[in-house]
Amino acid sequence: MSSYAVELKHISKSFGAVKANSDVSLSIADASIHAVIGENGAGKSTIMNILYGFYLPDEGEIWIRGKKAHIRNTHDAIALGLGMVHQHFCLAGTLTVTENIILGSEPGSSFLLNYTAAKNRIQELSLQYGLQIDPDATIDNLSVGQQQRVEILKALYRGAQILILDEPTAVLTPQETEEFFKILRSLKAQGKTIVIITHKLAEVLSISDRVTVMRAGKVVGEVETAKTSAEELARMMVGRDVLLKVDRKAHRYSGPSQQVIRVSNLSLAKGFKPHALKNISFEIAAGEIFGIAGVEGNGQTELIEVIAGLTKPTKGQIFLNDIDITNYSPREIKALKIGHIPEDRHRRGLLLDSNLLENSILGLQYTQVTGGTVFDYKKIERHTKTLIEGFDVRPPEPSLQVRGLSGGNQQKLIIAREFSIGPQFLIAAQPTRGVDIGAIEFIYKKLLELKESGAAILLVSAELDEVLSLSDRVGVIYDGQIVAIVDPDTVSQQELGLMMTGSTSSKEQKSVVT
Repeated sequence: MSSYAVELKHISKSFGAVKANSDVSLSIADASIHAVIGENGAGKSTIMNILYGFYLPDEGEIWIRGKKAHIRNTHDAIALGLGMVHQHFCLAGTLTVTENIILGSEPGSSFLLNYTAAKNRIQELSLQYGLQIDPDATIDNLSVGQQQRVEILKALYRGAQILILDEPTAVLTPQETEEFFKILRSLKAQGKTIVIITHKLAEVLSISDRVTVMRAGKVVGEVETAKTSAEELARMMVGRDVLLKVDRKAHRYSGPSQQVIRVSNLSLAKGFKPHALKNISFEIAAGEIFGIAGVEGNGQTELIEVIAGLTKPTKGQIFLNDIDITNYSPREIKALKIGHIPEDRHRRGLLLDSNLLENSILGLQYTQVTGGTVFDYKKIERHTKTLIEGFDVRPPEPSLQVRGLSGGNQQKLIIAREFSIGPQFLIAAQPTRGVDIGAIEFIYKKLLELKESGAAILLVSAELDEVLSLSDRVGVIYDGQIVAIVDPDTVSQQELGLMMTGSTSSKEQKSVVT
């Protein structure tokens, strides 16, 4: 019997002219936790999707526990003891835990006759691996962390010995992440092999035994976790030294401390949510970054869209320098030099089938940048080239269709465009989502430079480390309300995690800063 649970040998895969994987070989030890990391487009997800049968390799071999495997689809992978938990869970919200787990793999010939047996088996697995969950609970009534446990139970129920986890902590609070890591260690102790695809280097160092680093479709290194560092891993991923931590205090605004934006008792009823936002109030001064921390789905999107003029509030007011802009249109808001980096760049920030020239003036088509109602294309081209050069957008070709850019370069183009108006107030929603570590460093630098120039910035991010390192103050949002405003230098991630799940104690409320 091989000491390796998985061996990938000389795997190559192309999609048209794009070489996603090139001669990739990696070995994953039995009963270990192995991390696969790399920038966007490095090929890490593709190689794991080949392992799980989503794609067929063009070349190479897969070996499972010392035997050559022929994985043509996910059914083959499951039969070989593989299970995969995706970042976006595949669960039916109105069904119970048991119904979700057995869906597609109902025991015996009669679903009804065997439901009790299935439920008992799920309870056994839940106790065995520390995945405490109520088999009769409805998915919609579970937290994100509990839903993730259901996905893991689903894989274990189907006999998985090798678990592939794609960005498993992306939507978890610090407490949920800590509990999740306990579960992974328990699974490993009981002989399971775990592969994690992630970009969070601190978590890689905390949980894994070995790390494979990929870049440009190839494996560029494999190291023992105990013998490496975040700096070394980042260097391997990007090919150069990367600044992983920012010093926001080195970027101070020296001008007059005046209030730029004030949100007062903002509320919103939206669809089936009568209280999507509930009496939200805060203010942001010139040269200040105000961060919003919270589990996704607690009102962040609604708050951004109301402030940006995309949605009208049910009640409450928004003031810019004491001017009431509550019912201003997005065009009027842009004219006041309010920039907006949207959380979904494809839906709100770009026209993917248009070129860089056209996208560089999106939302600015009525300004002097374009020459007014009749476009001055030479002026627009100069403007675009300035953005490309100043924000290192690659490839630097104004006529290129935006769809052809990587996610990081698409994001840099949006940020360049929003910075070009000289914003006095910037809404930065998920500014580094889906962005490579090298581009993250660049975006952080630009945000801090804008702060230093005197702009007020609202930062909304699912990355807790990002919010804490960049923000001067942090507002914690839960169930459509700001439940606390805290000092990022004095609050712990554990305290923040409790607040993010609505467990703010009276002691923590006293630590609120204004």
